[in-house]
Order: sequence, then C-alpha cells, then structure tokens
Amino acid sequence: TAAALARERQMPPAFLQSILVDLRRAGLLHGQRGGEGGYTLTRPAADITVGDVVRAVNGALTTVRGLPTQSATYPPAAAGLREVWLAVHERIADILDRTTLADLLRPAPSRGPAGAAGTHPPGRPPRGAASPTG
Repeated sequence: TAAALARERQMPPAFLQSILVDLRRAGLLHGQRGGEGGYTLTRPAADITVGDVVRAVNGALTTVRGLPTQSATYPPAAAGLREVWLAVHERIADILDRTTLADLLRPAPSRGPAGAAGTHPPGRPPRGAASPTG
C-alpha cells in the first residue's frame, strides 16, 4: 500500500500519494483499491523511462526561472544563455529518455565518474534516434 511504502521509504504519506497520483494520471501506474490493492506499472519497466517519470511529476525536465527551458526568454545582454540552457536540456533529456526503470533495477557496472569521456548511461537510444543497427 502507499502507506506502507511511505513508511518504508521514510517519506510523508501525503507527498508519496501526490507522486502516485501524478504517475497514475500520466498512465504509468494502475491503482487497485481494496485488501489486495496496490499499484502496478501499466507497461513493463523496460518501456518506461526516467524521463517519463520526471515529466509526469514535474511537467518539464528542466526549467529556467520557473519556466520550461524551451519557453524561457532572456534580455538582449543575456540572449546567448538561451542556447546554453537548451543544450543542457537536450543532454538531460537524452540521458533520462535512454534510462528505463528496468535499468535502475540492474546493478550498476563500473563506468567511472558520471559523464566521464567514453561513458554512457544505460538504456536505449533516445526517442527518435536511429538504432545502432540501422
């Protein structure tokens, strides 16, 4: 149950419940009421990305001054920042959209520090990217 999960994870039940509601509304969870109730994923863990979860809970992967990165505007003197923040957003989206819930459950291989040259996060290619075989 949500209450048991909140106790196990040492988090406020209302906070966890709000996350579960967001995930259910996004179509990532199915809730079953009753004595045998609980929550289950609507798709296999390998088909749900961390990006899906973050978007369901936060609405946007990244924000600048409270706005989705793509919507943020800048004064003329700081106009160059738009491209910087868009590039940051794309890197974050790339990683989160390639990393699945199943990837998070696997033991992590030794890859060195996150983002080190020649290392890549686990998971599949980003959405819309060509597969390695074609």
